[in-house]
Amino acid sequence: MRPIRPTWLLAVAVLVATLCAPGAEAAEIRVMISGGLSAAYKELVPQFEKATGNAVITSYGPSMGSTENAIPIRLARGEPADVLIMVGDALGVMISKGYADAGSRVDLVRSPIGMVVRAGAPRPDISTAEALKATLLAAKSVAYSDSASGVYVGTELFKKLGIASEMEGKAKMIPADPVAGVVARGDAELGFQQISELLPIPGAELVGPLPPELQKITIFSAALTRDTKAREQGRALIDFLASAAAAPALVKSGMEPIATTR
Repeated sequence: MRPIRPTWLLAVAVLVATLCAPGAEAAEIRVMISGGLSAAYKELVPQFEKATGNAVITSYGPSMGSTENAIPIRLARGEPADVLIMVGDALGVMISKGYADAGSRVDLVRSPIGMVVRAGAPRPDISTAEALKATLLAAKSVAYSDSASGVYVGTELFKKLGIASEMEGKAKMIPADPVAGVVARGDAELGFQQISELLPIPGAELVGPLPPELQKITIFSAALTRDTKAREQGRALIDFLASAAAAPALVKSGMEPIATTR
């Protein structure tokens, strides 16, 4: 018997999800998504579109913050969306404000924080808390994101290591720009962000995840918006991203799938 290829599994998962939504017809699905899932999402969505005939229109932006393209800012100014894919805590806020439907929420993946250096640069030791502390103290500049991972790095990690004051002059939050890109350009020596957001950027190399005792896992979740005009199709997309067939693409991008039985 021939092994079942992942592409066939993906197609089957999509078709099953679509058939489970009675009356669903091809439609435009407007998605707002933050960077953590974007690499896997870009690989999976074309397959969903091909199998269902739906057209997915995507807007990218941070899950939080005040930049122009941040998802909460987009929603507040009335930009249309059918599906939100973002940091779970931030999605919870969108649900509490009435932008998203609590009953449709699905937690998709766990995403760990990692560190990058510029391609070709020495890879310092960050395998333990003491090693990470020494690496940070020796670094000339450090960049971290303005999303969930960066909030943790800037407000908790440095304090846990006892070096908050030492980092004040050389650690910087980067708004609306991939941290790995900042490191690749040579504008920062070290960069911290979710691994899934670090891996796709050329010119930077992943050193590894934070030590287990200092790791902060971010949950990325999806939900339908309250006023979606493509409820069945949006639900089919969420079910597809939560399926076991989508898991290989999620794992490849540095994340751990949560919902893989749908």
